Amino acid sequence: MNIELTPKQRSYLRSLGQKLKATIWIGKKDITEELIKAINTAFENKELIKVKMHETMGTEKKAAGEKIAKQSNAALVQVIGRVVLLYRPFKEKKVIKLP
Repeated sequence: MNIELTPKQRSYLRSLGQKLKATIWIGKKDITEELIKAINTAFENKELIKVKMHETMGTEKKAAGEKIAKQSNAALVQVIGRVVLLYRPFKEKKVIKLP
Protein backbone atom coordinates (compact mmCIF):
# COMPACT_ATOMS: atom_id res chain seq x y z
CA MET A 1 0.00 0.00 0.00
CA ASN A 2 1.42 3.35 -1.03
CA ILE A 3 -0.12 6.39 0.65
CA GLU A 4 0.37 9.70 -1.11
CA LEU A 5 -0.37 12.84 0.87
CA THR A 6 -0.91 16.30 -0.52
CA PRO A 7 0.88 19.21 1.17
CA LYS A 8 -2.44 20.31 2.68
CA GLN A 9 -3.08 16.83 4.13
CA ARG A 10 0.48 16.62 5.44
CA SER A 11 0.08 20.01 7.12
CA TYR A 12 -3.22 18.94 8.70
CA LEU A 13 -1.66 15.72 10.04
CA ARG A 14 1.33 17.66 11.42
CA SER A 15 -1.08 19.90 13.34
CA LEU A 16 -2.77 16.81 14.83
CA GLY A 17 0.60 15.26 15.62
CA GLN A 18 1.68 18.19 17.80
CA LYS A 19 -0.67 17.02 20.54
CA LEU A 20 0.42 13.36 20.44
CA LYS A 21 2.84 11.71 22.81
CA ALA A 22 5.35 9.23 21.42
CA THR A 23 3.71 5.84 20.98
CA ILE A 24 6.87 3.90 20.07
CA TRP A 25 10.44 4.41 21.25
CA ILE A 26 13.40 3.18 19.21
CA GLY A 27 16.45 2.27 21.26
CA LYS A 28 20.08 1.97 20.26
CA LYS A 29 19.48 -1.22 18.24
CA ASP A 30 18.17 0.54 15.14
CA ILE A 31 15.13 -0.71 13.16
CA THR A 32 14.29 -4.35 13.85
CA GLU A 33 11.50 -6.72 12.88
CA GLU A 34 10.13 -6.48 16.43
CA LEU A 35 9.96 -2.70 16.09
CA ILE A 36 7.95 -2.95 12.86
CA LYS A 37 5.59 -5.43 14.57
CA ALA A 38 5.11 -2.96 17.44
CA ILE A 39 4.38 -0.15 14.98
CA ASN A 40 1.88 -2.31 13.08
CA THR A 41 0.20 -3.14 16.40
CA ALA A 42 0.01 0.57 17.23
CA PHE A 43 -1.63 1.19 13.84
CA GLU A 44 -4.41 -1.23 14.80
CA ASN A 45 -5.56 1.33 17.38
CA LYS A 46 -4.52 4.67 15.87
CA GLU A 47 -4.16 6.13 12.40
CA LEU A 48 -1.48 8.64 13.42
CA ILE A 49 1.48 7.66 15.58
CA LYS A 50 4.61 9.33 16.81
CA VAL A 51 7.90 7.41 17.01
CA LYS A 52 10.82 8.76 19.01
CA MET A 53 14.39 7.64 18.28
CA HIS A 54 17.26 7.31 20.76
CA GLU A 55 19.89 9.97 20.25
CA THR A 56 22.66 7.42 19.68
CA MET A 57 20.78 5.44 17.04
CA GLY A 58 23.13 4.63 14.18
CA THR A 59 20.86 5.40 11.22
CA GLU A 60 20.32 8.92 9.89
CA LYS A 61 16.94 10.15 11.17
CA LYS A 62 15.25 10.97 7.85
CA ALA A 63 16.41 7.68 6.29
CA ALA A 64 15.18 5.80 9.37
CA GLY A 65 11.76 7.49 9.10
CA GLU A 66 11.48 6.56 5.43
CA LYS A 67 12.50 2.96 6.15
CA ILE A 68 9.97 2.62 8.98
CA ALA A 69 7.20 4.10 6.81
CA LYS A 70 7.98 1.75 3.94
CA GLN A 71 8.18 -1.37 6.09
CA SER A 72 4.97 -0.54 7.98
CA ASN A 73 3.01 0.53 4.86
CA ALA A 74 2.50 4.01 6.28
CA ALA A 75 2.99 7.55 5.04
CA LEU A 76 5.87 9.53 6.47
CA VAL A 77 4.28 12.80 7.56
CA GLN A 78 7.22 14.49 9.23
CA VAL A 79 10.66 14.02 10.76
CA ILE A 80 11.66 16.63 13.30
CA GLY A 81 14.80 16.00 15.29
CA ARG A 82 14.44 12.51 16.70
CA VAL A 83 10.66 12.32 16.23
CA VAL A 84 8.92 10.65 13.28
CA LEU A 85 5.21 11.13 12.58
CA LEU A 86 3.52 8.33 10.60
CA TYR A 87 0.01 7.99 9.15
CA ARG A 88 -1.81 4.88 8.03
CA PRO A 89 -5.60 5.04 7.59
CA PHE A 90 -7.83 2.28 8.90
CA LYS A 91 -9.09 -0.03 6.17
CA GLU A 92 -12.75 0.08 7.17
CA LYS A 93 -13.74 3.32 8.85
CA LYS A 94 -11.31 6.21 8.70
CA VAL A 95 -11.21 8.24 11.93
CA ILE A 96 -9.13 11.13 10.62
CA LYS A 97 -10.89 13.00 7.84
CA LEU A 98 -8.23 14.46 5.57
CA PRO A 99 -8.88 17.73 3.75
